[in-house]
Amino acid sequence: MSMTEEMMEAIEKDLVFLATASSEGIPNVVPIGFARPINNGSILIADNYMNKTRQNIEENPNVAIVTKDAQKNPYQFKGKAEIFESGKIFDEVVEWAQNVMTKLNPKAAIVVKLTEIYSVQPGPEAGKKVE
Repeated sequence: MSMTEEMMEAIEKDLVFLATASSEGIPNVVPIGFARPINNGSILIADNYMNKTRQNIEENPNVAIVTKDAQKNPYQFKGKAEIFESGKIFDEVVEWAQNVMTKLNPKAAIVVKLTEIYSVQPGPEAGKKVE
């Protein structure tokens, strides 16, 4: 699973939308301002205010992320989320969030390891698996 530079830029430059589902399959989608690629196969998300989303990830680690920029090729990334409340990756999230807004105090770092990438560009190619 490998994101292109364009995909990674789309994640980092704007809001993304994170979809989760409870163990009963009840969906939840939230806008996320703190998301960025760690490498071409993983996305880092700061858990600043998550409640239902966090509970869903704990129950069901399967998530989807959609990029916002409809002018370019918007993407959907599917993967498995892992929560970190301490350690190197958590410390990186705290530093990143506090560099942007000093009052932020992230509760956790969430790493999404990608399993599939889809184009969600409107038109005949919509929903086409990229990788």
